[in-house]
Amino acid sequence: MNSPAMSLLCRDCFHFDDADGASCPVCSSYRIVSHPALHTLGVAHIDCDAFFAAIEKRDDPSLKDKPVIVGGGERGVVLTCCYIARLYGVRSAMPMFQAMKLCPNAAVVRPSRNKYSEAAAIIRQKMEALTPLVQPVSIDEAYLDLTGTGIVHKAPPAVSLARLAAEIERDLQITVSIGLSANKFLAKTASELDKPRGFAVISPDEAEALLAPKPIGFLHGVGPKFASKLERDGYETVGDLQKAELKTLLGRYGETGLWLKQVAHGQDNRPVRTDDERKSVSTETTFRTDTADHAVLEDQLWKLCVKTADRAKEIGTVGSVITLKLKTSDFKPLTRQVSLFEPTQIAQSIFRAARPLLAKEADGRRKYRLIGIGLTELSDHRSDETDLLDPRIAKRAAAERASDIARAKFGKDAVITGRAARMDHGKDE
Repeated sequence: MNSPAMSLLCRDCFHFDDADGASCPVCSSYRIVSHPALHTLGVAHIDCDAFFAAIEKRDDPSLKDKPVIVGGGERGVVLTCCYIARLYGVRSAMPMFQAMKLCPNAAVVRPSRNKYSEAAAIIRQKMEALTPLVQPVSIDEAYLDLTGTGIVHKAPPAVSLARLAAEIERDLQITVSIGLSANKFLAKTASELDKPRGFAVISPDEAEALLAPKPIGFLHGVGPKFASKLERDGYETVGDLQKAELKTLLGRYGETGLWLKQVAHGQDNRPVRTDDERKSVSTETTFRTDTADHAVLEDQLWKLCVKTADRAKEIGTVGSVITLKLKTSDFKPLTRQVSLFEPTQIAQSIFRAARPLLAKEADGRRKYRLIGIGLTELSDHRSDETDLLDPRIAKRAAAERASDIARAKFGKDAVITGRAARMDHGKDE
């Protein structure tokens, strides 16, 4: 049986042809992509390489050959780091003190979110010039569906993507990695295979064989804890999941078992969405000094409830589940949730729901370094909630709406609560 004909794409001169070889027949570049399905695949995942760190290196040439960590303070965490720092074992979300032990010579740069947002907006515009089907996942990555765009661009999607990567590198002086396939899961998987400045392709026909020998944690979406559980249950490789009976996986893991079975075979029916569906609205803060003081924790909780409510109001959403997040002084995370009878975006309602959750955990014995509050189970805001058990809730909502209008017109300090005034007074003393 004859193997399918190969297609070759040069990532430097964009020559595309039905050919095979180690270099481009036109410009002799070795930066080529060869795959028999290059003509047909149209779903891509694009990920900026060490995005924040790359922007900082671009703007400060003295950082070019140094390990760079973008993060905050000794008590903060690593937002991202360059690939040089990663060679020392530094990783995103790692505590800064740990990162500095691993890489004491690293240059630590405070994040410049305006710069990152500006660059991300330019990249988003370039993506949308190729296809209207762009689904951002975060500030530095997105899925694109270029199926059917070959006629418009007079080139297969693979060529359009190579041109996009070169254009981003030319205009912004940063690099991206591209994964190309027929669905989102395989495209994301492919983009992780050849970083940085990579371009990898996985077709559905080869997915099972490629995935089978991989460790279970290789699957995007299977975190370390879940991977450990799966390994304890006897699923050490993706191939073990491929062989498993769906009924067994459903019995052990519920709906997640169905998802595991599908992705183990490289299957993913999710479309590339353009509605930027948001799953949560949240805010958090890290204390300068660990605290067990209930009053301090409650005051910070109120401030975060106001910020979360403001964000929910900005995007016109309400949430029916309140999540309290705490992190102990030894970095152990703790979350507590409560469901509401009616969804809300009102700070008072969020605070009243979260306050009892905090009271159970802030017992004066354990110290905390971080507190956060979030809204999930979101839906569009239509009207303020009503509660027959608490008829005053509508009045509190109306009062908060009036305060919002006053703050918008006269400044954020135009209307403040007694709690906020006490906190501000305490800071002045």
